[in-house]
Amino acid sequence: MAEPKRPAAGRPKKPAPRKKRSTKAEPPPPMIEVRRIHRRDLNRVWEFLKISFHHVNLETVEYQRPRTKKRFLKTYDEEGVDQLVFEVGDEIVAYAECAHDVLGADNWINEGYFERRKMRPLFVEELAVHPDWNGRGVGGFVLEQLHHLAKVRGLSHLVLEVAENNEHALQWYRKRNFRKLDAAIFLAAAVDTEDELLPPKPVKPPPPGTESVAPTPPPEETA
Repeated sequence: MAEPKRPAAGRPKKPAPRKKRSTKAEPPPPMIEVRRIHRRDLNRVWEFLKISFHHVNLETVEYQRPRTKKRFLKTYDEEGVDQLVFEVGDEIVAYAECAHDVLGADNWINEGYFERRKMRPLFVEELAVHPDWNGRGVGGFVLEQLHHLAKVRGLSHLVLEVAENNEHALQWYRKRNFRKLDAAIFLAAAVDTEDELLPPKPVKPPPPGTESVAPTPPPEETA
């Protein structure tokens, strides 16, 4: 019988070279900064708000931002309102507006509700994050700043309004310990519609024995 062939002795494999660690330092993450609004910022912030609330306002009964630019500009001159701009570099990524008093002649807030419950609220009128910066911790930093303002001013609660069908915002706030205060809901009932003016209706004939009045003929033209 032929002897089985022995496997040829191979050369020992060299260990794979280790990958050199990159000596290049990773660039630092972008920094978000907060500052108070300046008059020169008003036009930029207004355009930012229109972008941030565009899709939300298509689905809500109430505007989720100031309805007009005139109203927004007027807020800048009101006493007791904090308007905060959040930037990464030169880009506005968020905006917040708050006050510790109920402001505005058309405000429906019932101050007695909070007094009876010994609540000292900071009213958050606006909290907006640019859509391109969602999910990057920007909103959390804005909320952290608002909590800090309330704390240093001796206020006990952040109070804000959210449309009930804005499910994304509701879920975000609930995860951060916000709870519903009131059960106010916009209700609507369908109404059968009709024209405001009634349709034509036949007129009764003149009573018996009365002469019908013939229409007056137009005057003849003279040469």
